[in-house]
Amino acid sequence: MYEIYANSVEFAFGFWGDIQVRKNHEDLMLIGTGRSACVFLIKDTNKVIKIFHPKFQHIAYEEADIYSHLTQIPQFPTIYQTGTNYIVMDYIEGYTLFDCLHKGIKIQEEQVNEVDDILQLVRSKGLNPSDVHLRNILVTADRQVKIIDVARFKQTKSCQQWDDLKGAYFQLYIHPLFPRKLPKSLLNIIGILYKKKLIPFYARQ
Repeated sequence: MYEIYANSVEFAFGFWGDIQVRKNHEDLMLIGTGRSACVFLIKDTNKVIKIFHPKFQHIAYEEADIYSHLTQIPQFPTIYQTGTNYIVMDYIEGYTLFDCLHKGIKIQEEQVNEVDDILQLVRSKGLNPSDVHLRNILVTADRQVKIIDVARFKQTKSCQQWDDLKGAYFQLYIHPLFPRKLPKSLLNIIGILYKKKLIPFYARQ
């Protein structure tokens, strides 16, 4: 059935090069999009299927292989099946850090430190955690931290993104005057400017 789901999706690219979905199986509910794939909640289950655009379908097996190195770290989802262009995994219900900033849900210092601890465990598995950002770190209802989207954990170049986010947390977010809610549009603009290296980096020395 997973093959049927994966082959039911018709993709398109948006004006900014983002992936969009034109059509999908009726059992699938779109819950997230990224640069290479879209994620759907499977009807009447607590599983999701991540389906890759044909241009990026080679990433499916690469990402599944990375997850296979992380099975002993409970903060990552369990993988149930992998196909040519899809991965089936746990549905993790919660708010991303992006959501927290937008909705005004307080991000605790303990959660930031927990992300650090998780990434250190990842490094102990011989991986290089990269592209760790606001949209792939989740906080569940019981305040547990989860991380998804590990496709770039095998890249060799250094990635400062999490260190910069952590630095911004300690230098900006915890300041009493920092706004508790930020518009999505502003967060997206900040993300674009960051990628273009047009804003300061806040990594602590």
